[in-house]
Amino acid sequence: MHVHLFAIETNGVRILVDTGIGNGKPRRIPDADNLQTSLLHRLTAAGFSPDTVDLVITTHMHVDHIGWNTHLVDSRWTPTFPNARYLTDRREWDYWTATAESDEEVAQAHRDSLRPIRDNGLYDLLDIPAAGLEVADGVRLVPTRGHTPGHLSVKLTGAGRNALISGDSLHHPVQLAYPGMGSVGDVDPAEARTTRHRLLTELAATDDLLLGTHFTHPTGGRIQHQDNRFQLLTDSPALLSPASF
Repeated sequence: MHVHLFAIETNGVRILVDTGIGNGKPRRIPDADNLQTSLLHRLTAAGFSPDTVDLVITTHMHVDHIGWNTHLVDSRWTPTFPNARYLTDRREWDYWTATAESDEEVAQAHRDSLRPIRDNGLYDLLDIPAAGLEVADGVRLVPTRGHTPGHLSVKLTGAGRNALISGDSLHHPVQLAYPGMGSVGDVDPAEARTTRHRLLTELAATDDLLLGTHFTHPTGGRIQHQDNRFQLLTDSPALLSPASF
């Protein structure tokens, strides 16, 4: 699996969906421990220098989705995107804040990637209704709970095509064939299964793209329901082009 963040521009508003693992973060997972990557340089080269980002959407607060919320400046964890509002579901913040009181691994991520954002007054905790909440033109947060209590996905509405950024409601394309297959990280496995099946059913009835936050290449594709199984269709080059949505 890969760890993606998504950069979106709509009517001049620059948005990131999740911030990945981050650099220099002490983590128990070997592949995530004290990374040193060129992400900020690549974002800047793509036209998203940190000071130009307006919104940072957090689908949920697992460590591989919040790491670049902050970076080290003079030995202090400081907001990486200082001019952005950071958005998440209120349930998500409340759950992980409470969990941090008894779980040191969660407490570490809270100290280095969450608390500095809140202390600087940048986190907006949202009460997202079942119908979703539009936070910018064509960008809607939709509740997809189960993996975590406040998990959300991001619906993108474009002129020619729509897309859904999955977050961790899906981790791998194998779950299209086996929607009952969950993740070890699911806080509520039953709700996660229900959410996953609902999302796939809804997507299969449309021409919308599914963009998998942890999918390897191809990251995007259209969902088809056939022979009692869902499939990811990526045979058209247009499905893989960011410009297509």
